[in-house]
Amino acid sequence: MVWIILCYCVTYRVMLISSFQPALVLDMAQILLENYCFPENLVGMQEAIQQAINSGEILQISDRKTLAAVLTVGVQGALNDPRLTVSYEPNFVPVMPPALPSLPTDQLIRLVRNSVKLDILENNVGYLRIDRIIGEETMVKLGSLLRDNIWSKVAHTSSLIFDLRYSTAGELSGVPFIISYFSDPEPLIHIDTVYDRPSNTTKELWTMSSTMGERYGKKKDLIILTSKRTVGAAEAVAYTLKHLKRAIIVGERSAGGSVKVQKIRIGDSGFYITVPVARSVSPITGQSWEVSGVSPSVNVIAMEAVGNAKSLLAVRSAIPKAVQSISDIIRSFYAFTDRVPALLHQLESTDFFSVISEEDLAVKLNQELQTVSEDPRLTIKHIQDNVAIIEDSEPGKVPDDPALLRALVDRVFNVEILQGNTGYLRFDTFFESSVAAKLGEHMAKKVWEPLKDTDNLIIDLRYNTGGSSASLALILSYLQNTSQKHHFFTIYDRIQNTTTEHGSLPGITGPTYGSKRGVYVLTSYYTASVGEEFAYLMQSLHRGTVIGEITSGTLMHSKTLQVEGTNIVITVPFINFIDNNGECWLGGGVVPDAIVLAEEAVDHVHETIDFHRGLRSLIEGTGELLEQHYAIHEVATKVSKVLLSKWAEGSYRSVVDFESLASQLTGDLQETSGDHRLHVFYCDVEPESLHEVPKIPTAEEVGYIIDALFKIEVLPSNVGYLRFDMMADIEVVKAIGPQLIKLVWSKIVNTDALVIDMRYNTGGYSTAIPLLCTYFFDVEPLRHLYTVFDRTTTTMTEVMTLPQVKGQRYGSSKDVYILTSHMTGSAAEAFTRTMKDLNRATVVGEPTIGGSLSSGTYQIVDSILYASIPNQVVLSAITGKVWSVSGVEPHVAAQANSALSVAQKIIVARLQTREQGK
Repeated sequence: MVWIILCYCVTYRVMLISSFQPALVLDMAQILLENYCFPENLVGMQEAIQQAINSGEILQISDRKTLAAVLTVGVQGALNDPRLTVSYEPNFVPVMPPALPSLPTDQLIRLVRNSVKLDILENNVGYLRIDRIIGEETMVKLGSLLRDNIWSKVAHTSSLIFDLRYSTAGELSGVPFIISYFSDPEPLIHIDTVYDRPSNTTKELWTMSSTMGERYGKKKDLIILTSKRTVGAAEAVAYTLKHLKRAIIVGERSAGGSVKVQKIRIGDSGFYITVPVARSVSPITGQSWEVSGVSPSVNVIAMEAVGNAKSLLAVRSAIPKAVQSISDIIRSFYAFTDRVPALLHQLESTDFFSVISEEDLAVKLNQELQTVSEDPRLTIKHIQDNVAIIEDSEPGKVPDDPALLRALVDRVFNVEILQGNTGYLRFDTFFESSVAAKLGEHMAKKVWEPLKDTDNLIIDLRYNTGGSSASLALILSYLQNTSQKHHFFTIYDRIQNTTTEHGSLPGITGPTYGSKRGVYVLTSYYTASVGEEFAYLMQSLHRGTVIGEITSGTLMHSKTLQVEGTNIVITVPFINFIDNNGECWLGGGVVPDAIVLAEEAVDHVHETIDFHRGLRSLIEGTGELLEQHYAIHEVATKVSKVLLSKWAEGSYRSVVDFESLASQLTGDLQETSGDHRLHVFYCDVEPESLHEVPKIPTAEEVGYIIDALFKIEVLPSNVGYLRFDMMADIEVVKAIGPQLIKLVWSKIVNTDALVIDMRYNTGGYSTAIPLLCTYFFDVEPLRHLYTVFDRTTTTMTEVMTLPQVKGQRYGSSKDVYILTSHMTGSAAEAFTRTMKDLNRATVVGEPTIGGSLSSGTYQIVDSILYASIPNQVVLSAITGKVWSVSGVEPHVAAQANSALSVAQKIIVARLQTREQGK
């Protein structure tokens, strides 16, 4: 929109003193058209300017410098390019500096030596400063000098600081030479594309297969320093090496110069316009360093760039040793030995190019380990200087004196009997097994004797911060039936390379609590370490209900080691804690069955106990409803028994309210029966019947219903298209029948093939299925569609096509295609499956949802729980077998959104085949 330039001239109100020459603007436009490097932005400019001149919109401005300023604002605003400037300079004399290759060799050598500085710093760090990027011809002319005095010396350094902070001149043709020194000979890399507008030519810049002297290569660290003075070819070098991930940029954002800018006189006037005549586009990014400059990876003021670069190189030089140290630690200590090879390979192959600090290194390493191990216990982080690493302390010595032992038990264990004959036990640490053995008799008298006759037990771990895992088996043994052997957990110790199984202990002292009564474990954010393991096992063993806050997630059985020479630490688990189901617990905090504030946990226990008292009757009631109403009686009987068995095993101890009970019942019903249609939900008000008597529409409503439910179209090749998104009841269909025939069916019945779109049809009433199917079969013989067994009425009904229908039949010879999706359900599935069973339609799309033909909703006992139970099964007319509940598999699988186009391709192919066969 370059003609916006004119608007700036129009709105700049200056008194009319002398006539402004329109030719100046036209000449400027012509210069832009012939020279500006973005010609695509200039479309329509000349015509717009001429139109504005003819309309008299351009004002007369007397002051030429003011006019130049107005035109500058206009052209920059229109093209969004700050490099475009107009100036009034009547005495300007262009000066062309001599090209470098034309200078005598001794002058060239002197110029290069003055613009290049090379030094070898401490730790064999190279320092190369170049203030001018010389072009290709000069590079070739001075090849041996550059090789012997620069590149041969740089090549043997361990890393390089490449200083371009003062590089304010240069030629783009020299860029490939520099990039090539920091890349491999093969493959060649396309590094830049330069478009020159005056010549309308494009030149590609590539790395070179051979260089004068030894390459620096891709392995050693390269830091490029930039400043806000860095401009032109130096920016191209920095930009390319940065985005090739070959160099890290330290310093300030560069100037944002241009490949080539020319100052061109406008006609014969004293006005000049400065125009960028060439542009650079990086094939790596699709963008450029021009105007915007090169942004640094580490942003510091230019004068501090060298110091920062040295620090950065020190960090990066430590990476290989740090990685090796971490690899050794993982190899020696990590408990998942089968994951060690993959972890070591990941560390070896990780690209650390983006690392610019120890903090970055720690984050990067942690991400890589987490990605492979999927173990939240294996962590790497950066710590502040002088932060102490705390190792687990040795347990204190326990006295042998009986009086002191009694005092210790009294101090550690708090036992009470609460309301409702509920026992309460609090202890804040887990003893070593040897200590527990000494305390056995005293614990029996202090703890288990008072609690033995309570109805339920609260174990309070809200203040328990851990201890020894060895005592877990002792506490758990008191909560089981001693007549049976139980496996609690297994510990694998990587350091000792031992596997130890922990189960119920024989001959424990005092009475046990047994496995039948309810146990409620209280947790808080402070519950940690072994306290968390106990809570986790109570859930895993289905022995208790956990109530309170999510536990702390304290890492257990891990070593925290500092990586030598860094402030990086690695925490590596050397023990795996494996539960009774063979699952390794990875920590991260125990999520309670009922999440409440720690201070409210005891009150919530009493509410949960009351809820648990009625749990068995609800589970039994669910089973009874299944046996009464579920379509397949033998499955219902099996599921009913499984539900009671799960309750007896404690699987429902995690249930704390009607919502969680509904969820668990649904999961158990579906898993045991294999029928995803079984569903339990809770509702405060009695739900409406899912199959209430349909309302017959009035005459005024019929047209609206047809418009809302049906969409028809005749596609190319005389293919009909019919979409409807709900299966209406037969009485509704009869009521709207005449209008349906007239407005819908009559327009597609004479097509050569028909596509029926059921992708968005989630079901409805099955009563109209026989009528719908009848239209696609001949009058005689009547076809057996399917058989329905209704469990509620214990009746078998054969569903047949109808002898008569209104309107014209589609017949049995023309092709029918049904489109399906994962949303297609219920009665829509029944229609689709019938047409597929009888080989009357080709089904295209996705497998259907597997919905029920008919389900009843029944209240469970007198609660707010309701069960949705399929009470009918459908038997195939062809095989006599029950239809699968998994849905209809299409003949041709396709994504739902492409099913129509796939069907159209099949139709065209079949029509062509038939034409060829005639």
